[in-house]
Amino acid sequence: MATNNVKQIHDFGQSIWLDFIDREIIASGKLKKLIEEDGVRGVTSNPAIFEKAITSSADYDKDIKELAKTAANNEELFFGLAISDIQQATALFKGVYDESNAEDGYVSLEVSPFLALDTEGTAKQAEELWKKVDRENVMIKIPGTKPGLAAIQQSIAKGININVTLLFGLDRYEEVTEAYISGLEEHLAAGHKVGHIASVASFFLSRIDVIVDPLLEAKGETALVGEVAIASAKKAYEIYKRVFSTERWQKLAAQGAKPQRLLWASTGSKNPAFKDTKYVEALIGPDTVDTVPLETVDAFRDHGIAANTLEGGLEEATATLAKLKDLGIDLDAITQQLEDEGIEKFNKPFEKLLNAIEDQKNK
Repeated sequence: MATNNVKQIHDFGQSIWLDFIDREIIASGKLKKLIEEDGVRGVTSNPAIFEKAITSSADYDKDIKELAKTAANNEELFFGLAISDIQQATALFKGVYDESNAEDGYVSLEVSPFLALDTEGTAKQAEELWKKVDRENVMIKIPGTKPGLAAIQQSIAKGININVTLLFGLDRYEEVTEAYISGLEEHLAAGHKVGHIASVASFFLSRIDVIVDPLLEAKGETALVGEVAIASAKKAYEIYKRVFSTERWQKLAAQGAKPQRLLWASTGSKNPAFKDTKYVEALIGPDTVDTVPLETVDAFRDHGIAANTLEGGLEEATATLAKLKDLGIDLDAITQQLEDEGIEKFNKPFEKLLNAIEDQKNK
């Protein structure tokens, strides 16, 4: 029997996490099957995923009615629903967590998107959610915005597992690694062990190409279409390897600290002209995570090609980003635009979700 294509990715040192959660996938045994047959090693969620889960099924109606009796507001009620799902998923992944020596088996829950630019509010809610979920294999998601950086550092310093989300630019990614390392140093200086702390930095891919590609086409540079996000990711990995091999890092590693792995996010192809497994295939390599939507897992299982691709073509990646500059395309401005839009893309479904909860309560 041929090895499962998705499972093969793990042979190259990359972990596949599923970018999806709802009650049906847990209750039906489908998530368990994905773990056993496809080697899926974690789950990520976000406000848009939960909005879809809660508004498109009746699975949450009973709990909404029940939680409405005690929840102070609809946001608190939502987190009550989400925490229940997250706890059930962490139980399913506990085996992966244990056998991987706490490297994988994580399930991510995001702070309210309304807090994306609020350092204090983010740090406070991250700690509250961490305590409420109360599972060693949960990660709390914090956006890697400028105000998010201090919240990330504070959370790591408290020993909380953090998934840094909404990263698009290389400079910001490097600032995130600094926040992680500084947080570990604080935790250690306070007399705590650091070996149990896990973190990933989620670098978003396909959305970069959605904005850059039309600009390239307008300039007649069709050879670079669909290449910029992958080039950025390869350069991010170069930063990862540099940062997590310094003398400063080695001191933490000697105390059992784990590197903050890069996680590829937004890996479903948004351009129908591209192969549907394009972003997954291009960035397979050691000590990384790829969080993949359900349809992309299915596509990769069917026709994906697993190979060690991440560290190849670095010179081309460097040249691609240099060419953008020559063409007058400002990638820094684009990544900032994407971050701003990303916040909005999570705020809108979250508002819709809270309104849906309100409607359901009153039925």
